[in-house]
Amino acid sequence: MKYLYILLVFIPVTIAGKIMGFSDPMLFVFSSLAIIPLAGVMGKSTDDIAGYCGQRIGGLLNATFGNATELIIAFVAMKEGLFDVVKASLAGSVIGNILLVLGMSMLAGGIKHKTQKFNRGSINITSSMLLFAVLGLAIPAIFTHALPEGSLTVQYEGLNIIVAVLMLLVYIMQFVFSFVTHRSLYEETVPSGEEAEEQRSSLPKAIGLLVASTVCIAVLSEIFVGTVEPMAESAGLSKTFVGIILVPIIGNAAEHSSAIIMAVKDKMNAAIEIALGSSLQIILFVVPVLTLLSLLFTPMSIVFTPFELVSVTGAVLIANSVAGDGESNWLEGFQLITVYIIIGAAFFFV
Repeated sequence: MKYLYILLVFIPVTIAGKIMGFSDPMLFVFSSLAIIPLAGVMGKSTDDIAGYCGQRIGGLLNATFGNATELIIAFVAMKEGLFDVVKASLAGSVIGNILLVLGMSMLAGGIKHKTQKFNRGSINITSSMLLFAVLGLAIPAIFTHALPEGSLTVQYEGLNIIVAVLMLLVYIMQFVFSFVTHRSLYEETVPSGEEAEEQRSSLPKAIGLLVASTVCIAVLSEIFVGTVEPMAESAGLSKTFVGIILVPIIGNAAEHSSAIIMAVKDKMNAAIEIALGSSLQIILFVVPVLTLLSLLFTPMSIVFTPFELVSVTGAVLIANSVAGDGESNWLEGFQLITVYIIIGAAFFFV
């Protein structure tokens, strides 16, 4: 993942371009290239801090900051009133993690190792939680279609808040399950020498890098979000396509590369947890947090479009199917990538 750090040069390039009045498409590209390595720095810093804090607090830190880049970008877009882009990017993150990231991991790992095995017990729990989370997203959508048009007032806002709070509650209970009552299910066999190799930064340095990368992402997200609509218009793309395909790839690039590297090293359990765990965090943490934060500005509904909801549900059902047998191969990875391309093409033309 170190090669991504070369892209840090685009941080000053983006800021200078904004000051000098570069075109929106250029700023979109430059800010995208700058955010990718910053997400990697944030993830590495979080891992380093987690190494000093113990397994439980470390797991909480990793889970909380695992999707911080998407959360920051979505929050900035939400403040600008780009609700369609926000919800498309969140749905795209789930679809991309399950189909693209998991698919590429299985494909790359399967080509090198033919058949790879993973902890079916813990992965099945994560995939089952994903199915519950999708049902939580579907209920508000069904509710809106059941009511007469124009009657979505206080009733719907109340349901919005209730669903968001309950999702956060389940998210918290997940930590109790995985780190307290059933922690043995999630034990990883990681060689101690390798773990020490990953934890190179001192605690003050890791905290400093985490703060600095968060601030930089927040600044660049303002520029990035401001160029989404003009760039989409100039390129002839819909805002939904940009939100569901391009934004998630940019925000998750560092995480994507980590999962693929893990799979190539025959650590398929870690690769799958990165893909499915990140999707679970999006639905149970990022979506509810953004919904509640939107109450400070303009309330954002938790309702996704039918096509987004069907795509997310289909991806989660596929994840449950793939995780059922406790092993993977390159053909399963190729199939997942193919489904992702089909969904991406559909969003492009729709």
